[in-house]
Amino acid sequence: MLISKETEEMRLLVFQIARALVDAPEEVNLEIIEKDAGSILRLRVAPSDTGKIIGKMGRTARSIRTLLAACGMKYHRRFSLEIIEEHGAAHEQTAALSQVS
Repeated sequence: MLISKETEEMRLLVFQIARALVDAPEEVNLEIIEKDAGSILRLRVAPSDTGKIIGKMGRTARSIRTLLAACGMKYHRRFSLEIIEEHGAAHEQTAALSQVS
C-alpha cells in the first residue's frame, strides 16, 4: 500500500507519542487506511495500556486528535485517530463468568 508523505509523517508522530505513553512500547501497532479526503490511523496497544492512551476523561486521546487536526490544516488533509480496544483473555473469561452467574 502506497501512502502519502504527509500520512507517513502523521503515522510517525502518533507512533512516537503512543510509544512514549505506554508501558509496553513493543506492542504499539498503527494501521493506516487511506481515503480520498483523508486518512484513518488505527492505533492498537496492549490491553493494559489502553487507558494510558485514552487518558482521564479522554484528554490524552483528544490531545493527539487535536495535533492531527492542526497538522491536517497545514496539509489540507483530514487525519482521524481510532483507538482499537482489544480485551485480553482474562477480560473475556471474567465476562463469560458474569454471564453464567
